[in-house]
Amino acid sequence: MVLSEIIKLQHVHKSFGAHIVLNNVSFQVNAGEIVGLIGPSGAGKSTIIKIILGMEQADQGVATVFNTQMPNRKLLNNIGYMAQSDALYTSLTARENLAFFAQMNNLTQNQTAEIDRVASVVDLTSDLNTRVQDFSGGMKRRLSLAIALLGQPDLLVLDEPTVGIDPALRQKIWQELARLRDNGQAILVTTHVMEEAELTDRVALLLGGDLIANDTPHALEAAYQVTSIEQVFLKAEEQQS
Repeated sequence: MVLSEIIKLQHVHKSFGAHIVLNNVSFQVNAGEIVGLIGPSGAGKSTIIKIILGMEQADQGVATVFNTQMPNRKLLNNIGYMAQSDALYTSLTARENLAFFAQMNNLTQNQTAEIDRVASVVDLTSDLNTRVQDFSGGMKRRLSLAIALLGQPDLLVLDEPTVGIDPALRQKIWQELARLRDNGQAILVTTHVMEEAELTDRVALLLGGDLIANDTPHALEAAYQVTSIEQVFLKAEEQQS
């Protein structure tokens, strides 16, 4: 089956001053797959996300989402985005935050049911009426993820979504991501948790602004003659140094 390309980067280059952040990066995320974007801090992962969302512009190359160059406000309703830092209204309750973002995304039908659904996924049902200012850091991450999941958007872009989340809930979240993937949604996720990278359909490994690997976890493990993505990561770093 030919999968439609939801995200497509072609020969993308980005520098900040003399520092090259992305060097001729090309890859895609297709409908119905989860792509894990991994690499050390400063490798360029967040810059890729910002270019995809239209928050930064590439110096060279082309980046498209739904065959359209970003920024494009009309497309934002089709994208669920979770940033590394939580952008929440702390004086509001969790439910009020979810209702606000649902309205922003023009999600008017069955809003209450959808809020209850995403709250259940991230285990916040009993905390919906609590003000976010009283949330722990982990609870804020879970609420940010719930906001990204609202309306089951065609594309999910999740930047370190499970930081501060316990293993049992992390497993539940990945089960939900797999369900969304099986329903045809495209998911791009960055993670430092190598066990999570094993759960993706394809791993894109960034080192020093270069995309040095882009394949299934099993294929990468075979190519590097190791038994885990963590070992792939360590061996790739060693070879690049």
